Amino acid sequence: MLGRHSLPTLWLMTDERMGDQLWAALDRLPKGSGVIFRHYVSPDRQGLFERVRRIARKRRLVLILAGPERLARRWQADGVHGRAPHRSSRLRTAPVHSIPERIAAERAGADLLFVSPVFPTRSHPGARPLGRVRF
Repeated sequence: MLGRHSLPTLWLMTDERMGDQLWAALDRLPKGSGVIFRHYVSPDRQGLFERVRRIARKRRLVLILAGPERLARRWQADGVHGRAPHRSSRLRTAPVHSIPERIAAERAGADLLFVSPVFPTRSHPGARPLGRVRF
């Protein structure tokens, strides 16, 4: 288990839109970086995760699975990513888009919060970005 002091400072958020660019992105990540695997609708999600996990282990990357903790445990992820994560021995990250979500994630004991969207992004089409000041 990683301590709070050793959390990665560089993270890759994956999803289906990456296509084959996923492999090049993983190759460019420095040792000790983190990956949040968010491929929610891939036909062979587990197989794809296993392939990413092998690369992550070889390259010493922290690999977090977006989804339920029981699945993260079963698939041997380093942690779990999701809203208001439950207490766990695994690393817990949470997405936050508002103050109430931030409070809920902190109360649930998340180790790391990802505030979004700070800038316009394809992952939140039409959402008003926070901008630097509101962030």
